[in-house]
Amino acid sequence: MPSSTPSVPAPLIDTGMRTEPDRAWVREAIRKLRADATRTSDTHLIKVHLPGCGRVDLYLKDESTHPTGSLKHRLGRSLFLYGLCNGLIGPSTTVVEASSGSTAVSEAHFARMLGVPFVAVMASSTSPAKIKLIEREGGTCHLVDDPTTVYDEARRLADAAGGIYLDQFSNAERATDWRGNNNIAESIFEQMAMEEHPVPTWIVVGAGTGGTSATIGRFVRYQALDTQVCVVDPERSAFLPAWQGDGEARLEPSRIEGIGRARLEPSFLPLVVDRMLGVPDAASIAATRFLRERTGIHAGPSTGTNIYGALKLAAEMQSAGQGGSIVSLVCDRGDRYDDSYNNDAWVAQKGHDLAAYAAVLAAAWDHGTWIG
Repeated sequence: MPSSTPSVPAPLIDTGMRTEPDRAWVREAIRKLRADATRTSDTHLIKVHLPGCGRVDLYLKDESTHPTGSLKHRLGRSLFLYGLCNGLIGPSTTVVEASSGSTAVSEAHFARMLGVPFVAVMASSTSPAKIKLIEREGGTCHLVDDPTTVYDEARRLADAAGGIYLDQFSNAERATDWRGNNNIAESIFEQMAMEEHPVPTWIVVGAGTGGTSATIGRFVRYQALDTQVCVVDPERSAFLPAWQGDGEARLEPSRIEGIGRARLEPSFLPLVVDRMLGVPDAASIAATRFLRERTGIHAGPSTGTNIYGALKLAAEMQSAGQGGSIVSLVCDRGDRYDDSYNNDAWVAQKGHDLAAYAAVLAAAWDHGTWIG
């Protein structure tokens, strides 16, 4: 019989090692970001006394105490970690974001920490104070007159620079580990553990990217908790109509900075939200001022949206004889808005009448009744 000829293995194809992004640089960048998380992750949870709602405890997680002054500090760090761990950010990568302000402040902070250039694409109507904060953190601001073009313009600038568009509106829900790993939901429940009602009846948040509501909504389901998630939404936003089944884009942007969008953003997950409340813009501004008068907490207008919704829920619980707790957020610092929402002339020029909403807030706070 003829002898068999041994088969010859196919040659190994070696394309060489990837050298960009440099692995040593990436390791050091991740160390810096994780060190920041260790320093800054647990913001204070403040218990607020509601004289008229004795059955209900209200807590505010003060995200304004982050180094960059807002809830978006968490998101900015998560997006940079997402880019680094996916091999998208290296030592010379230009990072670009479409942002209404606070996310860009935080991302500029982290870009400077890592030594990479950062460009924020934002509407020209963004408050001058926020623009100054971004520039103070080392970022560059690229302003556009039409807010609906920020996405495409950010992508164009990133492509032109050979960089990366972080795209907070698509990546917020995937960049954060919703199962735990020191996210905001895990932090809330750890801090509530010793309270009288440790599992909140409601957690009340707004939606800008939708990442916070997605993280909390998934976490409470994963942990099999009874907590319900309420998203408060300003006028003209696409989120509330989308939750109701209408996913069409709105025609105008929100007038409450940081929350509400003119389109349904990919990171907003309606199915993990239990309830949504539409909050008039004047009510958000009135609630911001009311919170400062009653507690001394000086916060931005999106916090006012949270407070208005949280007080409505508290009054409902009180009226129903239901005890429990409600948790919401202080989203950012109020001094960023001293030239706008905190300025009486600006408010009057925009046509906002705050008096009626101040009365609604006082009735809920002092007597546990909702008159709206």
